[in-house]
Amino acid sequence: MNLRFTLQARADAERVMTWWRRNRPAAPDAFEHELNSTLERIRRSPRLGILYEQGDLEAPVRRALMAKTTHHLYYTLDADDVVVLSI
Repeated sequence: MNLRFTLQARADAERVMTWWRRNRPAAPDAFEHELNSTLERIRRSPRLGILYEQGDLEAPVRRALMAKTTHHLYYTLDADDVVVLSI
């Protein structure tokens, strides 16, 4: 599966990476590493995340916990794409 980020998700990732690098000197790249690892797991197993919201959306929104950095990644599936909505 391919990965796509919404503008919101891209801004979220950049904001959190910047914060992490400034405020976590012992592990400045921890968020980036966990994000990449989580994205790879989702790409291989798209239904990995728990169902977060069905609502009136075309496709359900799923949520994956990034346990080490305590963030959640919200995404949906669109044909052969995993679309990251927000972090």
